[in-house]
Amino acid sequence: MTDELARLRESCVVCTACDLSQRRRNVVFGEGDPHSPLVLVGEGPGDQEDATGRPFVGRAGKLLDQAIGDAGLSRDLVYITNTVKCRAADWSTGKPQNRPPTELESSTCRQWLLPQLQAIGPQVILCIGAPSAKNLIRKNFAITKERGLFFPSEYARTIMATLHPAYILRQMNISGDGGYGLLVADILKAWDAAVRLAEKHRPGN
Repeated sequence: MTDELARLRESCVVCTACDLSQRRRNVVFGEGDPHSPLVLVGEGPGDQEDATGRPFVGRAGKLLDQAIGDAGLSRDLVYITNTVKCRAADWSTGKPQNRPPTELESSTCRQWLLPQLQAIGPQVILCIGAPSAKNLIRKNFAITKERGLFFPSEYARTIMATLHPAYILRQMNISGDGGYGLLVADILKAWDAAVRLAEKHRPGN
């Protein structure tokens, strides 16, 4: 981890800027290679992530790991984080149920996400799921129509989005692979672009 990223993490783990901090067990800052040309950005932590402080370690995370492997990569080659660092859950029944972060929660957490991306300086950002794409690409992003396409970005040289593993798991119960093949293809496409861009912009080229 770079010094800048380490300092940011130290501040982030004690953040109380929104109400999500009141019930969290752990801040899920992110992990992976801080020098990777590719950063994967999901929506936010679930129960397992909240328990461990690590991103994408539940059922959806295991599917993401499988997709990364099927794309010929490994998790330690990329950096993985989320748009919000604390679990968003509905506690109204006494038992927490995951929910999407509110717009206020997402916007508040940008004070960590944007400097985090700046510290890493990725060539490509791959948004995992529609909420991440709506946060970082465009508010009216249409994931089923626009996944796999590259867009300009102020946070990387280019940005694209893919289906969320949790969505794929739900779709698998209905028909086929649920879009798993698209996820693998998008990861590979994003990685290939990231490597090409890194080489193109390497000092001396």
